[in-house]
Amino acid sequence: MEQPQNPLPITKPLLSELTKTTLSVLTVYSAHYATAKTYNVVCVPSGLTGYIFGFITTSSPWCKLMLEVMKLTENQYSTIVLIAVSRLLMQALGI
Repeated sequence: MEQPQNPLPITKPLLSELTKTTLSVLTVYSAHYATAKTYNVVCVPSGLTGYIFGFITTSSPWCKLMLEVMKLTENQYSTIVLIAVSRLLMQALGI
């Protein structure tokens, strides 16, 4: 009996790499998103009280740490996307 052909020739190693890349992107983006939302609530809350207390909260160690995490995750996310797109482009060109 003949095996049906797979319309998308995705090998196990490629599928594994795609899974790792997807999980990496989701992890980095989730960390960035959660940190940004927390920073917004804790360090720069809305309204007049947020404006007044923002002078104190934005200079706190926690808020500085959250800003650093956001910078790092933004850089990592951009790098992961660039590498993934470059790899797909090189595969499409047969390089």
